[in-house]
Amino acid sequence: MNELESDESFELWDLRVEAVVPPGAKVYCGARAGDYFELKGEMLTLPPGQGVSIYSLAAVLPLLAAKQRPTHPNDWMTTDAEIACPDPNCQSRLRIVRTGLRRFQRSETTAAPLPTRRTE
Repeated sequence: MNELESDESFELWDLRVEAVVPPGAKVYCGARAGDYFELKGEMLTLPPGQGVSIYSLAAVLPLLAAKQRPTHPNDWMTTDAEIACPDPNCQSRLRIVRTGLRRFQRSETTAAPLPTRRTE
């Protein structure tokens, strides 16, 4: 077993998801420009006094795990970062920003064993 095979670590991006509200826009989801939440590993945190609409969260949530992972420079997931509010009458967006890489150990994140690799 070489060093890479014995290293059980992996990296994920920390994310900051920020509310983007055009000046003067009517907002229906309760977002305020600059509101944000952060995702570090699987832990989502909001600053005191801030909230996020469950409908806006539902729109962005499926993309967060993909945005946490390293992607190819040509992959749209690398460059596209703004998610529209799910209310078609609301002009706010949520912008996903990668803020830094964090290293995790597999054994600290799951009890499931890796599949046995065959050597040929």
